[in-house]
Amino acid sequence: MRKPKFNICVATADHIKYAEFICEEMAASAKARGTGIARRKPEYIEKKMLEGKAIIALSPNGEWAGFCYIETWSHGRYVANSGLIVSPLFRKSGLARDIKKKIFELSISKYPNSKIFGLTTGLAVMKINSELGYEPVTYSELTDDDDFWKGCQSCVNFEILMSKERKNCLCTAMLYDPEEKVKNKTKNKIWEFARQSKIYERLLRIKQNSFMKPNPYKPTKNGK
Repeated sequence: MRKPKFNICVATADHIKYAEFICEEMAASAKARGTGIARRKPEYIEKKMLEGKAIIALSPNGEWAGFCYIETWSHGRYVANSGLIVSPLFRKSGLARDIKKKIFELSISKYPNSKIFGLTTGLAVMKINSELGYEPVTYSELTDDDDFWKGCQSCVNFEILMSKERKNCLCTAMLYDPEEKVKNKTKNKIWEFARQSKIYERLLRIKQNSFMKPNPYKPTKNGK
């Protein structure tokens, strides 16, 4: 089956009409997964479009197909590519990878000296990130901006995150550091996701088994 030829571009005021659809699909997708960023309002998505900080994908027929936007933290020292969503009509078409690459390029263009990071439980997203140059890191290497971590409040695993003092959770932290990439350019240092993905898959299962177990020291509702 031939892959549809999507129009993937920087969103503008012309795309504001899609904002409500995008928000509804983000919320539905997060609910289905049980994880995700805080629910966004159409006005927030519209603002990203007007600022030139979003990528939108349209089908050959002009239907909304996918979306992603940029957020900045710690006074611009950190950048996150957030809200990646693909319409159910166009999933499993490779569109998510294409959008990810576009928003990454836009982030590099707008914030060439910023560290780009992400949190994910999905191996598919980890693979895409690794192709772009991200590497897995500890949570301590991410932004300490409280507003960013507040965005995790809508996630079912937020209690786990806070119990670990924001130092660990089910998500894997990944970071693209432009300064480190320059330093390591001559070393040909590449994180080989394909070779190590099985390791991270096992680690994710271990995390799930460990974090989701009831805490024997935590009082029950009856105080026992």
